[in-house]
Amino acid sequence: MESKSLQKNNFDSSELDKEFFKAFEKISKLKEAVAPDIMLKFYAYYKQANFGNNFSYNSRSDVRNAFKFNAWMQLRGMSATQAKKEYIKLAKDF
Repeated sequence: MESKSLQKNNFDSSELDKEFFKAFEKISKLKEAVAPDIMLKFYAYYKQANFGNNFSYNSRSDVRNAFKFNAWMQLRGMSATQAKKEYIKLAKDF
């Protein structure tokens, strides 16, 4: 876990987690359709924020899951903090 001295943009981790959870709840409750490429970004940021580079993929999965996995893998090396911030920023458009 990052120490407060390493936090950027004046977000302490508990505040960032609260904002991330609020953004997740907001997106989870959307009634209107969201473009597939945007949903892939939400998925990838969420996975990176919660699981980091611990990728797992079943090669027998369908094409949809392959796209989701690929979107997540593109974030390899991104910190959980940055992934949460990106998710929050993307959610502000909805």
